Amino acid sequence: MLLALVIFCSLMFAHPAYAVGEGNIDSGGGGMGQGSSENVWSPGNDGVRVTVIRASDRSPVTRPIDITNKQPDVVYSFGKVSKVSYTGGRTLTPDTGVYGYVNPAQALPKIVSSESLGASNIEEIKSYFTDEQVVRSIAGLTGMPFDSLISGEYRLLIEPIAYYRFQGVMIATTATEAALYDEVLSGGLRSRMVSLSHKNLPLSMFLETPDLGYPAWSGSRTSAATNTEIKSSLGLGIVRFQDALPQEPEISAFDYEYRTNTEVITAVNVKGGQSDPDNPVSVIFHIGDRSYTVSNVYYPEGDSQLAWIRWTTPEEPQAMTITVEAHGGGTVSQGTIRVNIVDMNENPPPDPNADDRNDSFSRAPLPVNEERTSASWSVWRPWWQEHWVWHGGSEEGTGRWEDEGWWEFELNSYSADLTASMTVTPDEKAPTANGGILKSGYGLQERVETHVSTTQNSAVTPAQNAVSYFPEFRYERYWRLLERMDTGYDMAHEFQINGYSTYNRRTHFTPIWYPDGSYTVYTRLLDCWTPVGMLSMNMTDSLMIDGNLWSDWHIAPQNPDS
Repeated sequence: MLLALVIFCSLMFAHPAYAVGEGNIDSGGGGMGQGSSENVWSPGNDGVRVTVIRASDRSPVTRPIDITNKQPDVVYSFGKVSKVSYTGGRTLTPDTGVYGYVNPAQALPKIVSSESLGASNIEEIKSYFTDEQVVRSIAGLTGMPFDSLISGEYRLLIEPIAYYRFQGVMIATTATEAALYDEVLSGGLRSRMVSLSHKNLPLSMFLETPDLGYPAWSGSRTSAATNTEIKSSLGLGIVRFQDALPQEPEISAFDYEYRTNTEVITAVNVKGGQSDPDNPVSVIFHIGDRSYTVSNVYYPEGDSQLAWIRWTTPEEPQAMTITVEAHGGGTVSQGTIRVNIVDMNENPPPDPNADDRNDSFSRAPLPVNEERTSASWSVWRPWWQEHWVWHGGSEEGTGRWEDEGWWEFELNSYSADLTASMTVTPDEKAPTANGGILKSGYGLQERVETHVSTTQNSAVTPAQNAVSYFPEFRYERYWRLLERMDTGYDMAHEFQINGYSTYNRRTHFTPIWYPDGSYTVYTRLLDCWTPVGMLSMNMTDSLMIDGNLWSDWHIAPQNPDS
């Protein structure tokens, strides 16, 4: 099996080199002590452990492989476990079985610095692990399809390995395993092998910029590190592959139903790679003959961001298709949103008549509709983390400082809350109404008062529409769209002027036949829009019916003398 792997690597590595991926690796180190015959490391006895990691949940998706130029006669190791697994809680487990490794045809660059062989060259290491043929070989060895590996969804986690004699036994450890082993030995490894186990091995690779939950290293590059520092920040490099920025927006088909002549918010979710001020993403919404652009949609690698627009729907009902384009990374991704716009003002109740009857009437239960009175969302805000690095000679004037910093992201949270009240009262033209008691056949009036509070005004609309349903129609068939009486987050709604009212009142006439007892109006408050959907409320209020308007009529006999 080992011979087969060597042959496979030879075939895969023996091709012209092309760069693929981006290396997030830096290094340090310093002089090495000589040690004793029982505890010694020979310069060059090193290698790397490579694991494919899924960026979205930071989990290994392949078994780690160890690559080295040597043929180490390892007696004692800790198996094939990645730093990510140890960070997740995996414990150190001794392994005395046959140690498996791969010798590449294209030799590894120097990994661990030493006095006799000199310092490692981080640019050579980056170049090696971003070489297309090397990455193709790693894909084959791990069983990961090359196209999937470089899609942008995965990372290569590179960990330096050292092969050394400890207490007379040849062992293999990554930097993280050395730190964990030293803790088991209560400092016994550090006391004998500090220059390797806690300095040159862990400092041979660390991150320039944060990734996979590990920070960039800003500590000493020449002094021995602590076990805690090694476990949290040292002994790793990451190769990331830039996918097309952004990926296609995540859009649900026909996810929006709007009312006519209403201010609404339409949102999409954008992800893919990282969007920052150096590589920004913008989103364009094409609605009818207008286009709306949302610029500077930022998010970190492996995450996403909502992008939205605020616009007013047409006055006529219709089905619309909104085209969305996401621009970034030199690419354009497209998606569509289907929108249905309805008119709630097309089916008011008919003219009530004095001789109307409904002998089969029975009371219906109140409607049950989903409501949502609060919402929260977030926006990524990038900020620059400075990291000044000296480049050049040690003499004055022979070098320069360069800011090799990176973009960090802060997640700002926002919210909105909807409250409202509803009141129905007898119309003032009902002469015999008393408080909340009304005779059937007379009219009633309604007022809905709303209040919207939010921490991001530009992302939230008022509660703009209220629709009332009535018991005589079993809360279906006919309804009334209330009229907006003012504007803003404290908008009020009342019945529209009734065309059948002699006095042009904002009224709804109860049917003459309605039986005595409770008369409950159901109102649905709609169209308080946020980036994460609509806020709405279900409300009711009641009057008591006692008698009917015919009992207020008096018919007197005709005066024969008149």
